[in-house]
This record gives sequence, C-alpha cells and structure tokens, in this order.
Amino acid sequence: MGKDEPRRSCIGCRQERGKGELLRFVLDPEGRVVPDIVAKLPGRGAYTCPDPACVRAAIARKQFARAFKGEGSVAPVDALIAEIRLRLEERIASYVALANKAGKVVSGSDTVMERLRRGDRLGLVILTEDISADIGEKVTHLAERYQIPCYHLLDKDRVGALLGKGLRSVVAIGESGFVPSILKELERYGNFLDGGAVDEQNPRV
Repeated sequence: MGKDEPRRSCIGCRQERGKGELLRFVLDPEGRVVPDIVAKLPGRGAYTCPDPACVRAAIARKQFARAFKGEGSVAPVDALIAEIRLRLEERIASYVALANKAGKVVSGSDTVMERLRRGDRLGLVILTEDISADIGEKVTHLAERYQIPCYHLLDKDRVGALLGKGLRSVVAIGESGFVPSILKELERYGNFLDGGAVDEQNPRV
C-alpha cells in the first residue's frame, strides 16, 4: 500500500484502512447494493473490511442505508455474503483463464506431479475442493517439498470449463506475472472466508 493511498472507514466496525484493503459496494442500475470487487464501478461507494462479520454488522446497523442516503436495497445478509464469495471466486477464475490462454497453466494430477518432481518453475498449485483425499495428499506433499504455495478452490467441473477441458482436479500456474495477482486474490478470498489470515504453508480457501 502506498503512503498516499486514500483511506476509508469500514461501515461495519468503523476501522479506517487503505481503500485497497477494503471491500467496496455500490448501487447497481436496479438500485441494489452489490459488491464491487475490482473497485471500478461508477457511483458512490461504501466500504467494509473483507470480513463477513463487518458485512453483517453493517446490515444490522443499517449502515448501507446511511451510506447511500436511504437509497437502494440490501439483500439478506447471507445472500450478500454468498454473492461476495462468488464474485471473489470469479475474479480468481478469470486470472486462471487468462494464464491458461497465455500458456502458463498445466493441469491434471499426474502432469502437475511430474512437473513438480522435475523441478519446473511453478508459481502455485490449485487443488479442487472435490479432489480425492489420496491424490490431494500426494500433490500437497510434493508442493510442500518444493515450497510451492498450494490452495483448495472451486470444483472439477468449474476448473475443467475454465481450461476448455474435461474434469480437472489439479492446476499449476507457471512462474509468470499472473502468479502475484492470483496469490493476492486467493489471499483476499481466504481472508474473507476466515475473517483472518490464510495459512501460507497450505492454505485452504
């Protein structure tokens, strides 16, 4: 975070933080309060910490209504939290798809494990949430041996569709400019789910 980054207060807990550390919300054309994950949508913004507790507090205290001067409607808290989670997942998925188009993705458990054993320059590994326990353990063990960050996210159908392939339970991103961006989004996603920091050794998001 730069020294001159604008700061905003979370409408849930009132803590002041840099804008880049907060979740932004805007009113969509239908007047609904929606999460602006990339913080680029037009209009007045309201901010919360990347923590479901702050979103819940903001709704309970009617802070969105205050921030938007009584305009707009807010979804039930669980629905809004689910929407934030989905938007965060979509953000990560979009980076993975871009990395794939750039030829920086390898997929499939056998292929990824082979690349890990060869010492190929891999930046991170993603395992799906529905991967078999046996395969997941093998890939995780190899990734840890070579100090490659390993995350759990999405399911086999979703990952396969992102890559234009069949079911895929393991994806590795080669060292590239995509890795820092994906890691940043994975950290933000994990922080939102956990309300705290992700375990860097073997984060499960």
